[in-house]
Amino acid sequence: MSRPDVIVVGAGVVGLSAAIAAQMRGLSVVVIDREGPAAGASAGNAGAFGFTDILPLASPGILRKAPRWLLDPLGPLSIPPRYALQIAPWMLRFWRACSKDRVEHSTAAQTALMDLSRADLEPFLAATGTSAMLRKEGNLQVYESEAEFQASLPGWQARERHGIAFRHMDADQMAGIQPGLSPRFIRGTFTPGWYSIADPKLYVLALAEQFRAQGGSIELGEVQALAPVTDGVDVHQPAGATRHAAQVVVAAGAFSHRIARSLGETIPLETERGYNTTLPPGAFDLRTQVTFGGHGFVVTRLSTGIRVGGAVELGGLSLPPNFARSQAMLTKAKAFLPGLNGEGGRQWMGFRPSLPDSLPAIGHARASQNVIYAFGHGHLGLTQSTGTARLVSELLLRARPSIDLSPFSPQRF
Repeated sequence: MSRPDVIVVGAGVVGLSAAIAAQMRGLSVVVIDREGPAAGASAGNAGAFGFTDILPLASPGILRKAPRWLLDPLGPLSIPPRYALQIAPWMLRFWRACSKDRVEHSTAAQTALMDLSRADLEPFLAATGTSAMLRKEGNLQVYESEAEFQASLPGWQARERHGIAFRHMDADQMAGIQPGLSPRFIRGTFTPGWYSIADPKLYVLALAEQFRAQGGSIELGEVQALAPVTDGVDVHQPAGATRHAAQVVVAAGAFSHRIARSLGETIPLETERGYNTTLPPGAFDLRTQVTFGGHGFVVTRLSTGIRVGGAVELGGLSLPPNFARSQAMLTKAKAFLPGLNGEGGRQWMGFRPSLPDSLPAIGHARASQNVIYAFGHGHLGLTQSTGTARLVSELLLRARPSIDLSPFSPQRF
């Protein structure tokens, strides 16, 4: 078995994008994944390239909403009681990250990664033959009261300072963009620069095919540990199997911290369990992605149907899914979009890998410059996949990174 230049652990959108970027720069690459391409959050996300979503989840605004949301076990934010003690240290770090100076720092870093990802998106799609899957339909954030709209304005002012285009609307103007909204929504904000993909699972599977077509190999298998050695990194798998590469990229999503632990690093990665229901095509005449921010979910038009999903359940990797959360969002969606046909849906739950300050970990492992981390993107894995891929390829080649990586240091905690 030949030794590749790079082994990428993880065949989600971040891992495969990084693998292709390395391949484009002349490196031989093998991808290893425990389930195969697009098996996790890369398959069931909302399909959005949310380049305007620069504000971190860790913010004073979320602290104001959290107590009310946590009272509703099926609401936008929940913590199962049996997981509360285990997640307490992560929540403390999250609370600290909500201070004004840290939010400003995180917003600036997030904006830099968003700008890089947006600049690289269309060239990457062209190079991988996936340009036809891109949609530029924008996003409409809707509000049920003048008070809710006014509370959103500081966030829009922050976006404006970073050059993000948007326009506020009344109900009649919203109807011109998205007919069929309930009259309960009296105000809205439309961001035209919000892109989406026809279907996130089909996109990642297309990346896998492109990677293979260019000589890459995708192997099914679990990675239990990494061990730096003189000429690279040993990748230990079950039953004593070992692979070897000059360099390794860890992009295993919500499972990445377990691999990092084998190198002696404790990275506070947690799992935002996201839920959705995908309805058949034609369930609603959806013309733009609609965000019901006060309720923590979105409705997205995919080539394969209408997806209703979102919310955050901080419940780790082991608890069984609570699909009552999917049903609760669908019930609300039918009230908010009265013409929505809620029959025939497919429910899903997936793990979003999240760090307390809402920024991913992108950088070298402390134990070895030959191990690169690229995980923890939370809700923004698809959005930031191309920018992360560029940064990973630069780290692999020991080139100067396109943006300052210090805010994303895996050792910042």
